[in-house]
Amino acid sequence: MDLEQAMRAAVRGTVAFDAGARALVTMDASNYRRVPLGVVAPRDVDDVVAALAVCREYGVPVVPRGGGTSIAGQATGVGVVLDFTRHMRAIEHIDPEARTAVVQPGVVLDDLRAAAAGHGLTFGPDPSTHSRCTLGGMIGNNACGSHSVAWGTTADNVHELEVLTYGGERATLGRGLPGPLHDRTAAFADARLSVLRTGFPDLPRRISGYALDRLLPEHGRDLARAFTGSEGTLGVLTRATVRLVEPPAARALAVLGYEDESAAAEAAHLLLPHHPLTVEGMAADLVGATARESLPRGAAWLFVEMGGGTAAEARARASELCRHAAADGARDHTVVSEPADQRALWRIREDASGTATRMPDGTEAWPGWEDCAVPPDRLGAYLREFRALLGEHGLRGSPYGHFGDGCVHVRIDFDLLTPAGIARFRRFSEATADLVVAHGGSLSGEHGDGQARAELLPKMYGPELVALFGVFKDLWDPAGGMNPGMLVRPAPMDSNLRFGVLPSRASHPVDVEFTYPGDGGDFTAAVRRCVGVGKCRTSATTSSGGDSVMCPSYRVTGEERHSTRGRARLLHEMLAGEIIEDGWRSEEVRDALDLCLSCKGCRSDCPVEVDMATYKAEFLHHHYAGRLRPRSHYSMGWLPVWLRAAAPYARVLNALARGPLAGVAKRAGGIAPQRHIPALAHEPFRTWWNHRALRRQAGRPAGVGKTATDIAGTTAPGTTKAGTTAPGTTKAGTTAPGTTVVLWPDTFTNYLSPQVGQAAVKVLEAAGLRVVLPPKAVCCGLTWVSTGQLDRARTVMRRTVDALAPALDAGLPIVVLEPSCGAALRADLPELLGSGDPRAARLAASVRTFAQVLEELAPDWVPPRLDRAVVGQTHCHQHAVLGDAAERRLRERAGLTGTLTGGCCGLAGNFGFEQGHYDVSVACAEEQLLPAVREAPAGAAVLADGFSCRTQLAELADTPGRHLVELLAEALPDA
Repeated sequence: MDLEQAMRAAVRGTVAFDAGARALVTMDASNYRRVPLGVVAPRDVDDVVAALAVCREYGVPVVPRGGGTSIAGQATGVGVVLDFTRHMRAIEHIDPEARTAVVQPGVVLDDLRAAAAGHGLTFGPDPSTHSRCTLGGMIGNNACGSHSVAWGTTADNVHELEVLTYGGERATLGRGLPGPLHDRTAAFADARLSVLRTGFPDLPRRISGYALDRLLPEHGRDLARAFTGSEGTLGVLTRATVRLVEPPAARALAVLGYEDESAAAEAAHLLLPHHPLTVEGMAADLVGATARESLPRGAAWLFVEMGGGTAAEARARASELCRHAAADGARDHTVVSEPADQRALWRIREDASGTATRMPDGTEAWPGWEDCAVPPDRLGAYLREFRALLGEHGLRGSPYGHFGDGCVHVRIDFDLLTPAGIARFRRFSEATADLVVAHGGSLSGEHGDGQARAELLPKMYGPELVALFGVFKDLWDPAGGMNPGMLVRPAPMDSNLRFGVLPSRASHPVDVEFTYPGDGGDFTAAVRRCVGVGKCRTSATTSSGGDSVMCPSYRVTGEERHSTRGRARLLHEMLAGEIIEDGWRSEEVRDALDLCLSCKGCRSDCPVEVDMATYKAEFLHHHYAGRLRPRSHYSMGWLPVWLRAAAPYARVLNALARGPLAGVAKRAGGIAPQRHIPALAHEPFRTWWNHRALRRQAGRPAGVGKTATDIAGTTAPGTTKAGTTAPGTTKAGTTAPGTTVVLWPDTFTNYLSPQVGQAAVKVLEAAGLRVVLPPKAVCCGLTWVSTGQLDRARTVMRRTVDALAPALDAGLPIVVLEPSCGAALRADLPELLGSGDPRAARLAASVRTFAQVLEELAPDWVPPRLDRAVVGQTHCHQHAVLGDAAERRLRERAGLTGTLTGGCCGLAGNFGFEQGHYDVSVACAEEQLLPAVREAPAGAAVLADGFSCRTQLAELADTPGRHLVELLAEALPDA
């Protein structure tokens, strides 16, 4: 019996030794990669016991793994990975009186915080990965977070731990508890009292090494605290009792602006006497121009959170702190007390771990010197010398982090692809370790040592204490089976780098169809964008910055391979060719991408803008090159062609679609049997438009609603006739005769929802705009892109660019009603056609949503007042590519109240129609959209600007969704 068979026989949980499962866990959020033999997700403690027994029998190492967001490489390893995120994620008990919680290691931090909130409590440590990191991982790394100045590190909040050693010994760890392990470690400490009392610097963020000083009698021989931060090298955590804290009833955020980073760093420790909850720092090189508008004047900022019993008290405390900060060098400040505004500001800080991976010029930056800590009063001096050291080595980085604790994060533009760059990485790391030690600091202030820093621990602790780390590990793990190569007897910091296995662009370029402009046309660099922070693994659609979309399929299945990160990992291993050996033909990658909805949520919600929808289209193009495709690729990928051919026979085909032949048609087209075939419009939008133009030419005023052929004769936007200020009309003189817009007659509007196009014409003309259509049938190519038929998509797009050339030459905006088509024109078209046709970029820049064009060309138009509630969901492509700020403002001006949900409707174009996707599609809708509709107040309008969203609502909720333009058109004075 081999290892896999033995594991399957012994363990009731999930056992996976296939290439895809192994590929998913080769990396964490670090620079490192190690290939395991298999992955086991135990169901309970008995499964852990059984898995360890099998590993001992076969001499195989074990790596416990939580959310996989570790930055030093300690969540990667050879042997068997124990994945606790699948099954062992229960919150077993919360004791509000004792302020403790008993949790399994796979519990996600935000889930614990949500459960504790019901008792007015929380778990204090809160790393930026709080929506996906697990308690087991936090205990393994001694995670901290932004509130550690108030509530300490994870080690400060651990009460008791239940663990299993590699040898099978069970123990409950705590302060002075009985048991063999406690006896052995007490004897170990008593024999070395002097070095343990003098060898550890007194720092709030000393995470490096083992906390052996916690074994001293004056510290209560706290073995649980000594185990915390051991990075899976001592034993396997199976249950934890953690302490909870009572957060303040209200909070206010003071944002302080400083002249530069050093000034902010030097001021941070001066704020600690005011008892802040957080003191976070970041400089301007991590803040985009848009975000900077919401911050006070300065080139660096401190985010300082103050608590209080009431909102007024919290704000008063924050204002008082600002007055003191001004005396200590703050240039400017702002105090934010609204929770939504605070979340928006915190998102700037929390996304830094991702945004910092790309320099302003697009150069890649990596961890490696990620989270050192120095005494807070030395931080300013340290950062000045650190910046100088970067310059000496020709490197760039953007420090940020927990300035109140003296802890600094930074991503640096290391070249980890060439031998010379890797050598410089080592030289810089060694020099920076010396600098940190010179300032009395710790090599790790949050994320642990792993492989990234463990080799340098002798610089910090000296050889004697580092040797004791090895003795301490051997007390627990004499066989060396727990996460070898980490922290103790580590692998060199410049080995196991994850980039070395990827094909070199110079010698082995990857031939691709999209241009990947943000990655220099290099698909390998595009895949490298995913650094593993795992924001896509959150189970919530509301982030610290508002509603989000990413990643709907992961939220439904909970499987890593259905997350953006998981898919990126599989593509990485596909390019590497070591585990996944069949390249573009890989079935593992195909199956993982199969449940990608191509919602593009990751393009905006991922901190490094991984665009899995594009990667999926690229993969499908190569995967099916020269061979038969799934039936749905022919039926729905070519939908614009079929709809155009079917339009003259709409009545007959609609009748057939409601009869017994519908099932045959769906089977032939690869369509899910549960789906209804959408009804064809009896009169397509373009036909209505042409008939309308003929009627007007026969007896209506000239110059209004001209035919599409008039595009060639139009000029840049001018003015239109004066109007009145009644609702639905235009103020006198605000637009002038000739303000022309091109209304995009997308396939869905034209053949399936012409009433949306008709409504748009009414509203645009009521706003004083002249509407024209393209001179011939045009298409954005979306259906071919989403099914990976990129050659055909490119042909369609080129034809579209040719057709719109006169409008582009005239500088006319292109108004797109269907968000998915707008996103395709804005993003897919220029990225597929590339710089060879400059008109592609001009077309993309001309695309406007309905609300955007009203705001730009008819800013004083007064929309009709509807004064009613709305529910619904922001279209995922609009959220990701087009933005919906103009739509929100238009709804507000029209008196439409209520907030649209995040997430995805689940239909997502062809996805929800395809066989095998129905259950996932429905589950996505049930997450946010359908509950919002069911709970809508009486009389509320259901907004759904996308055809897919309206179809999903009609089928699953028996509710007609409306485009915003329809609601406005119905309320116009002449409606």
